[in-house]
Amino acid sequence: MAIRKILTYPAPVLRKKARKITVFDEELRQLAADMGETMYDAPGVGLAANQIGVLRQIIVVDVSRDDEKKKFITLINPVISDGEGSVAGEEGCLSVIEYEAKVKRFQKIHVSALDFDGNPINFDAEDRFARIIQHEVDHLHGKLFIDHLSALKRGLYKKKLKKILKNRL
Repeated sequence: MAIRKILTYPAPVLRKKARKITVFDEELRQLAADMGETMYDAPGVGLAANQIGVLRQIIVVDVSRDDEKKKFITLINPVISDGEGSVAGEEGCLSVIEYEAKVKRFQKIHVSALDFDGNPINFDAEDRFARIIQHEVDHLHGKLFIDHLSALKRGLYKKKLKKILKNRL
């Protein structure tokens, strides 16, 4: 396993749509392992391949409980359907530095994806788990959580980011 560099906004790859995965091999398993290690090192609770510069439809999501050993699931070519309810909740992102905001998401979703052997996985997710999956699937479509905010809030973040990046030079 290896920790990969997490790219941050405004890196162009974050705005690109990831390609569907059609080859299920050891390289894919290694990518998922690297993504899991990278996510936990950050630390985070979800990571999409776009965030490490890989334009493939794969996400990892933390499913461990507070007192458990770290454990994540891998979803390949995930699709969200049957969204129910609407709830606003605080979100941040490993690729959007030093910013959090309330974002409206479905409270409950149905997820269809593939496992490492290309077999279908189908399940329902609710609350925080559903929020994380929606956030990560957005990445695969080139969308960031700040895209769900008003133009004013996005503009304020962009100004803040310019200052942050200027101070790092």
